[in-house]
Amino acid sequence: MGTHQGTDAQLRDLVFVVEDDDDVARTICDTLRKFEYETEHFRRGGELLRRVTRKKPSVCIIDLGLPDLDGLDVLRNLHEMGVATVVVTGRGDVTDRVLGLELGADDYVVKPFEPRELVARIASVLRRLQRSSSVGSGSAGHFSGWTFDVDALSLTSPTGKTIGLSRAEAQLLEVLARANNRVLSRDFLLDAVGAASTFDRTIDVRVSRLRQKLERDPQNPEIIRTVYGSGYLFASSVQWTRRGGLPR
Repeated sequence: MGTHQGTDAQLRDLVFVVEDDDDVARTICDTLRKFEYETEHFRRGGELLRRVTRKKPSVCIIDLGLPDLDGLDVLRNLHEMGVATVVVTGRGDVTDRVLGLELGADDYVVKPFEPRELVARIASVLRRLQRSSSVGSGSAGHFSGWTFDVDALSLTSPTGKTIGLSRAEAQLLEVLARANNRVLSRDFLLDAVGAASTFDRTIDVRVSRLRQKLERDPQNPEIIRTVYGSGYLFASSVQWTRRGGLPR
């Protein structure tokens, strides 16, 4: 494992970079250090996953083309561990972008890219996570028999089954649920969740992931409805409480 680490005591966040091209990794790590991020570089996905079990980073930057594991499998594992991710890859195909987002990526950057753009994307992801944890602190939403625990990033179904959410999914669900019975445009939702991605299906993919978890029939959704030509509408009444059931 190659490691690039900053030395400033005021470093704000730890970023893990998994990239088998040393030149690209050096450029990413050097740029991040200039902006006071601490970095650790891994050439193989397995090394990264083992490290994450011992120390959790603020965000992981993942190249999908790795020598040992499929980058999408690494992404899936990090999502299950609750780690924020930014995919940086030469795979620019729409199918790969959609699949990456479906597997929980918080953002997706295609090579070649400007290092400063990557820094901006990382900062946006971290701001979104911070805003989600501070705004939603202690909140639980109750709708259509479901309970949405914002802090725990989880849904409890009407039958009592607990379903985990990614941070991106939880933030989008909170925005939709707090504006229930109002039509929200894709542009509004992109801005509300702080998504830096210019990929125009970002919100659609995240809504699709939520529907897979929430809806009895995701193809005919009753809770998160599409308003064609306008955006999305959360069509259920929501009661917000503090965790433990006390009204807010």
